[in-house]
Amino acid sequence: MLSGVEKVQLDSNNPNPDAKVIIIHQQAVMECALNILSDLVRYKTVILKAKGESIPTAVSVANVLTENMLKGNSKIVDISVDSENFDGKYGSTLISTIGITITKTN
Repeated sequence: MLSGVEKVQLDSNNPNPDAKVIIIHQQAVMECALNILSDLVRYKTVILKAKGESIPTAVSVANVLTENMLKGNSKIVDISVDSENFDGKYGSTLISTIGITITKTN
């Protein structure tokens, strides 16, 4: 884990070997965006994944990357929203999840 950003390579069954999945945790948006910017140099596509209270961080990071740092050179190509069952000490609850796919255009 790198300062709240967990980097996980996609499995071999993935049709897009140029992609990298990045799990976003709560942390400073700019710090996270800078870490992911280095991955966008190496990979054509990154997929930001977050759940629960980390979702606003993932959305902010995606906006900073596409609208400020790589304006005109990247775009958000897919956003998927879902929920997972989580068994806690008070029973089962739903936790929201998000996946944001960012691709370099040049």
